[in-house]
Amino acid sequence: MQRTAVLAVFAVLLSGCDTLSSGNPLTAVKAVAAGTPSLAPFFDESSGIGKDAGGVRSQRARGSLQQGDTPGLYGGSKQPTICDVAALERFLTDPRNHDKAQAWADVQNIRTDGIPEYLDRLTPVLLRHDTLVQNHDYKKGKAVPYNSLLQAGIAILVDEQGLPAVKCSCGNPLRPFQGDTSRISVRFEDGNKKWAGYERKSVVAVQPAPRKPARIALVDVDEPARGIYRPVGTAGEKDAGFDADEPRVVPGLAGTTFAQAGRELIDAGLAAGYAGQQPPPDDARVTATDPPAGSELAFGRYVMLTVAQGDGSTSGAGTGPTTTPAPSSSGPRTPPASEPPSSRGKPEGTSSAPPSSSSGRPKPGSPSASPSPSPSPSPSPSPSPSPSPSPKKSSSTSPPTSAPVTSSAPPPPPPPPPSKSSAPVSSEPATDGPSTTVAA
Repeated sequence: MQRTAVLAVFAVLLSGCDTLSSGNPLTAVKAVAAGTPSLAPFFDESSGIGKDAGGVRSQRARGSLQQGDTPGLYGGSKQPTICDVAALERFLTDPRNHDKAQAWADVQNIRTDGIPEYLDRLTPVLLRHDTLVQNHDYKKGKAVPYNSLLQAGIAILVDEQGLPAVKCSCGNPLRPFQGDTSRISVRFEDGNKKWAGYERKSVVAVQPAPRKPARIALVDVDEPARGIYRPVGTAGEKDAGFDADEPRVVPGLAGTTFAQAGRELIDAGLAAGYAGQQPPPDDARVTATDPPAGSELAFGRYVMLTVAQGDGSTSGAGTGPTTTPAPSSSGPRTPPASEPPSSRGKPEGTSSAPPSSSSGRPKPGSPSASPSPSPSPSPSPSPSPSPSPSPKKSSSTSPPTSAPVTSSAPPPPPPPPPSKSSAPVSSEPATDGPSTTVAA
């Protein structure tokens, strides 16, 4: 008994050390399997508001944060109704369900009389990835939030920026996951057993698309070769099919920003991938792609982006650190091209400027380009015959600051012989300074 107690305490201490050493505690996340009923749903799941799709295996992700308009992030089906939005609206607008409707609307930051208009802008889709969200149960007349991991195959409604908004089978309102995707503890309980194909590294959270798409590009979960263009705010009646196996060409992205590269890939029907748990800064410069520009991929496939870091090194394509630091604003960047404004902050001030060495600023640790205090002057040597034929002309054309104070005696004596201390320091190029030429 004593040995068992000691081992238990030791295990607790180890888990506590992991939390304390990181300074970022694990976020408890409740797993929600497809087809498993909720214990405290907003609406009766037997009412047929929505139905999950079984047998959908989670796709492997190349980055834990994905934009809501990423091609192939969500799936569809030939089934006419995976989420009955009209039935959900009837339930929420029924006066007998006013308390639930009020709690539901509060989660979505809307008024109860704005529920019909809000629902008209939502689009039903199926998850193709195990997806982190903030879920809500209905308990004692209130919406109770909790973090959950929704299994691939669950039917949801997404908003105009591709964010999960409603879990269809129970009508529970959803909000974006706010925790650190790399610091979660997934709990499989209340009938939600660990599903086949679950991989911790393939869990994703969805970020809002930077621009509202007119349609969402889906992949049929039953026929992956079939793509579906679904206009935003429709339930499938206006779907248009396309060939998801048709080759998509990887565009040339070297020199663009990470944000711009993501937009170009989305326009090409491809997804932006990166190494680590957090995406690089929007203004980080892309140096290479994997596969390279000109390669052909099927719809929705990931293109891994390698970006330049502030110290001139690169990260990405599976070789970089977990989080890529932003480029430094105190030195040159590669390549030194102009940069569009970033959505996360104003662009770097040195993006279009020449390297610091060409502007007269030395590197840290290199000799200063400004004059340094000279050693104490020694007595001026006695004048000696000078080879210069015109001493007066030479003294008149020399700038007053080009000679030391001790050589400023009035004419007619000729100037002293040239010495290293008589020339300005700035006219001498540094021998151990920056690798590029210092401007004279």
